[in-house]
Formats: sequence, structure tokens, C-alpha cells
Amino acid sequence: MINIAAHTLRNTLNKKITALQQVRHLNLLEFQSKDLLQKYNVAIQQFKVLDNSGKDAEVLKQFECPEYVVKAQILAGGRGKGTFDNGFKGGVHITTKKDEVLDLTKKMIGNRLITKQTPKSGIMVKKVMVARSVNIIRETYLCILLDREHNGPVLIASPAGGVDIEAVAEETPEKILTIPLNIDKPIPQETLEKVAKFLEFKGKCIKTCAEEIQKLFTLFKAVDAVQIEINPLAETDKGEVISVDAKLNFDDNAQYRQKEIFAMDISEEESDPREIEAAKHNLNYVAMDGNIGCL
Repeated sequence: MINIAAHTLRNTLNKKITALQQVRHLNLLEFQSKDLLQKYNVAIQQFKVLDNSGKDAEVLKQFECPEYVVKAQILAGGRGKGTFDNGFKGGVHITTKKDEVLDLTKKMIGNRLITKQTPKSGIMVKKVMVARSVNIIRETYLCILLDREHNGPVLIASPAGGVDIEAVAEETPEKILTIPLNIDKPIPQETLEKVAKFLEFKGKCIKTCAEEIQKLFTLFKAVDAVQIEINPLAETDKGEVISVDAKLNFDDNAQYRQKEIFAMDISEEESDPREIEAAKHNLNYVAMDGNIGCL
């Protein structure tokens, strides 16, 4: 069955979370993930990356947008409500004025951003992504992940995007669709359209959404991903279907095949030193609260 019971879904999602906690996968910054999506023709917002270098002004000069989204790049969520160690508030800002973009980046880069997901001291911001703002009229959720229970990739979709998907599964399980995928074949067109309709896309957007899902599955297989999570997969007022925010995780065992991707790894700069030391010996270190050890 395509729709699964709420408790089964919760188990799947919990397994996904547990797996990601127990295995030290490569993580990419938002702009790096978007760059990968772009290479596989997945529709995203146009963006540029600034680093407080002398080239920033020239890069921005050639980037015309009605409205800009300025986002600090760190491996942590909650950036919008975060605070920098210099007192500047917010790791995400929106402005229609190009001259304000550089001012905002200077307040971010070189300072530590503190959010609910960072250490108390925060994480140093070294780059800022500047993206074209889009007028989103609907947000949906899409995820492709490797699932042990299904012995292969699984697609999870929900019309309730932009929120915590685990909460959606718990409170409104009827808004979740789960479909096992064949790793050796493209997703059938009938399945793609069924997912698009479940996500409540209509008219021409059904075909557009179907095409975007297929591109994401192609990317998933090509880069040895263990998870591609798009939240939100958004519909704009211009009829676009865009991957606004993406989270990608990769199989560490595929590093020899994906050298270019793994070369982008910055997690060592932001990880627990104990994780880094353990990884040097092909071990996984998982930090836990409490005073009970397990060997």
C-alpha cells in the first residue's frame, strides 16, 4: 500500500533520525547543496556566495534581484532566530536594497552565530549565501532516503511543508505518503503524477512537480546520497516548483567514488573534536547525555 499506518511511518522516521545520529555522514552547507541540485537541473533560487573578499562587490553588481535573501552559512538550523556574538540579530535577512546586502554580510562573516542547534559559543560564519527571493504561495515536503525496512530508497511526501515532518506524522498521518522506490529504475510517470497530486499541485504544476521529483531521484542515485530532504518544495506565484531548502547526506563508504563532493566537507570545522578523532580510526563517536556508558 502507498499510504502506511501512522505508527509505521513514525517508526520509519525515527529510524531515519536514529541512523543519522549514529553514523557520521558528510554534511554540506546550504549553498553547496543548492549547487549540487543546480548541476542536476533541479529548479532552485538563483544565488551567489559572498565571503567578505574584494570580489564581493563585483559579484553582487552582476546579481540583479527585486528582493534578496541573505543567509549565514553554518551547519545548524534556527539561523533566522539566531544571534551573533557581536550582538547582531538574525542569520537570515530579506532586503530589496542591494547596497544593504554587503552591510549585512559584514555583520555576519567573521562572527559566531548562536542558535538553538549550535554549541553555546556558536559557530563561526565564513560565507553568506545571497539568493533571489521568491513569492511562495504553498509549501510542501519531499524526502528520498535509504530505508533498511524496505531495503532500498523510499520517497516520503506531504502537502504540509515548511514544518517539522515528525509532528505532521504524529498529528495528521493522513498527510503523509510513503512509496518504496526501485533503485535500478526511474520513478514511473504514474507514480510521479500521483505524488504531485497528493502534494496538491494542480494544472501544469503537476507535470512540473513530477519532473522535479525525477531529477531529485536521479541526483540521489548519482551522488550516493542516503537522504535528500526538500523542505519546502514550494510553489511560487509564477507557477514554479522550486526546492527552496535542501538537506543532503551521503554514504561515507562512497567517498572513493564521490571525491569531489567529499572535498567540500567542512564538518571537521564544526564537529565535536571527539567525533573527528574517532573518524580517523574508522570509528563512530556519538555524544550522549547521562552517566551510563555502553561498550
